[in-house]
Amino acid sequence: MNLLELLLLAAIWGASFLFMRIAAPELGAIALIACRVGIATLVLLPVMRTREARKQLRQKALPVFLVGLTNSALPFCLLAWSTLYVNAGFDSVLNATTPLWAALIAWGGFNIPLSRAQTAGLVLGLGGVLLLVHDKLGGGAIDVPLAVAAALTATFSYGFAANYSKRHLAGVSPFVLAFGSQASAALVLLPLAPLFWPAHAVAPSTWLCVAALGIVCTGIAYILFFRLIERVGAAYATSVTFLIPVFGVLWGALFLGESVNANMLAGCLVVLLGTGVGSGKIAWRTQRA
Repeated sequence: MNLLELLLLAAIWGASFLFMRIAAPELGAIALIACRVGIATLVLLPVMRTREARKQLRQKALPVFLVGLTNSALPFCLLAWSTLYVNAGFDSVLNATTPLWAALIAWGGFNIPLSRAQTAGLVLGLGGVLLLVHDKLGGGAIDVPLAVAAALTATFSYGFAANYSKRHLAGVSPFVLAFGSQASAALVLLPLAPLFWPAHAVAPSTWLCVAALGIVCTGIAYILFFRLIERVGAAYATSVTFLIPVFGVLWGALFLGESVNANMLAGCLVVLLGTGVGSGKIAWRTQRA
């Protein structure tokens, strides 16, 4: 049952790149993500029904707001914008670098030493990113390198949020944090949405993608994720990182006809290997018998 939920979660989060790839060209990144976090806030609202949940949110309002900016508003917008110029599968692979940034930020910003495994994982991950993008950076168009930079900035932001949450939000219910972060992101983005709203009518298919992003890929996905953490622990739940690019690439190929070449597969494998080594889920050296 836990494995099935993990696969379902990976399939859902992998599909988020597909939905952004479809909806972002018509709605724009900011309007799309404003709708996403606004809908997710409503989906997650029932977690605030208890007095203890509301008390936690009031006591930690400022750090929760900062996490909402760095774990939702900013990275969601950057990833949505990047899908205007790179395909969904490619974006999902870049998203897998999040644990590498988290380790680097822990070392540089929070004075947590890097282990040999984490250092090796960072080097491998960087090599995988370079392998993944090297054939896209010399084509003369500036949009693709900027899209890659935007996606990597988004994962850097995720890495900061992970470290900040661990230091400043210990003891806060993860469901309260999920709601608070989405509500904070909505508070920032919804007032901006009218400024970036498209002048043309939005197609019904685009609205379906928006609904899927908000209800399924954010609201329900957070509930699945934190339920897995409660039942089997964070280490098992965060292994979803390895599966998201698999589904991201698969959905992009099946539904958008995105091409998957040898260079992309090789880069994906090296990025995931670096993530696995850096997070300790793959041993980077064997112990002598």
